[in-house]
Amino acid sequence: MTELLTAAQMRALEQAAIASGAVTGLELMERAGRGVVAAVFAEWPELAKTSHRAVVLCGPGNNGGDGFVIARLLKGWGWQVEAFLYGDPDNLPPDARVNYERWAAMGPVLPLTDAAIERVDDETPDIALVVDAVFGTGLNRGFLDLPGVQMAVNGWQVPTCPVKVVAVDCPSGLCADSGRYLGLNGENPFDSSIMANLTVTFHAPKRGHVLGDGPSGCGKLAVKDIGIAASGGGDVETCRSSPRPDPRRLVKHWGHKFGHGHALILSGGAGRTGAARLAAKGALRIGAGLVTLGVPPAAQMEVACQITALMLRRVADAEALATVLQDQRLNAVCLGPGLGLERARELVPVVLGGDGVKRRPTVLDADALSAFGDVPDALFRWLHNTCVLTPHAGEFARLFPDIAARLNAPATKGPAYSKVDATREAAARAGCVVLFKGPDTVIADPKGRCAVHAAAYGRAAPWLATAGSGDVLAGFITGLLARGIAPMQAAQMAAWLHVDCALSFGPGLIAEDLPEELPMVLRRAMAAPQGQAPAG
Repeated sequence: MTELLTAAQMRALEQAAIASGAVTGLELMERAGRGVVAAVFAEWPELAKTSHRAVVLCGPGNNGGDGFVIARLLKGWGWQVEAFLYGDPDNLPPDARVNYERWAAMGPVLPLTDAAIERVDDETPDIALVVDAVFGTGLNRGFLDLPGVQMAVNGWQVPTCPVKVVAVDCPSGLCADSGRYLGLNGENPFDSSIMANLTVTFHAPKRGHVLGDGPSGCGKLAVKDIGIAASGGGDVETCRSSPRPDPRRLVKHWGHKFGHGHALILSGGAGRTGAARLAAKGALRIGAGLVTLGVPPAAQMEVACQITALMLRRVADAEALATVLQDQRLNAVCLGPGLGLERARELVPVVLGGDGVKRRPTVLDADALSAFGDVPDALFRWLHNTCVLTPHAGEFARLFPDIAARLNAPATKGPAYSKVDATREAAARAGCVVLFKGPDTVIADPKGRCAVHAAAYGRAAPWLATAGSGDVLAGFITGLLARGIAPMQAAQMAAWLHVDCALSFGPGLIAEDLPEELPMVLRRAMAAPQGQAPAG
């Protein structure tokens, strides 16, 4: 499980390392520059074989200092290098100033202006590499508002330009905390921002690398060790990438079926049962000992014709549900997939503990969330700490309109409000775990613990955006809750396995394929040496 840092946390780690005497700022800058060059040659081995042309864009802070180190190192490899500086060299921080002067003894430093960039672009058409070391994680205002960078943005973008672009720490203009491009004022970031082929960051990934537009802007991500101590974490501000599940926790050992949990999945009426059946299959495949579908009378025949291993129970209304819930062996419930708004408003209060009904771990998804969009406070009063909410962006906005408004407002300065901030705030308000779905799924609990599961970089699975896939995710979480796994861990494990199934199946995936792919995913995980990711 990897810690995801904010820009401020990273600066604090660097400052602590320097203050301890373990390393100097100049040493950190040298290590960073060497790390970038090593990452470039690892990504494009052909660039290490012969000399090429490079343009290095340096900014007014320590990111620019890294850039001057990179320029010097590439020059040492025999490359022809043009270096540009945004700002006044007299205002550079001390360490960056040293590396500016080291480079200035080797070659000229041109001002980073439209005219200078245009001249180099016209006169050296064989540029192989552009290094973006302008702002990195340090930018706190709109990139496009700064004079002299527009040509850099428009001239070197991916994939329209054959030049390879490497960003140092973060593509300039991208907020390292939120993954949002700053100051775009409605412009498409892919038309108006630097988009890298490769981003090289140091010590640990930053939140902005995995949230929002971060993966698209960064291209590929390489993390280089520069020899500073880990933070230790443990505080409520710590945010981590979601951990790969230990498959041994999912293997059934001796015991009977009730020993592995009994989940109840509530269904909507006739013609609306498919989503609940997908969720139920997901719960069963992930290891719940029994899974029962609770269906209204009109849907009984429809469901009975579609299921075998799943069980069926008639649940006509709130009174019938209260009776079903008297069975103490039912230890997890899922409401929402295909449930219908009216039926959700009737059944959700019963499941969440009305009229003396035992509170159980509960997943609320889809209609169970939208049904309370006009009265979210009523829902929050019923929720308890073993609930898991699984909203997508639209459902999140209905339940948490003020939080969503902050998240969706233009990002004018940094650090911008992020999906991590929004999910933490939502979980604190709801008093339970919130899994905010998307390619950058964020999971938080009321205490501030937070994990990000980004289906990005090597885990990108765009074919997962298909009808019903969220219903299967809800079922995975429900099945894990039935097996006694705590809500936060159940949500994290389910999110990881959900993407693993999509990656295993590949393009052409439909939601029905996800539960059927899970046994293959678990077999591969069990076969992999302990601590090693399974192949594929």
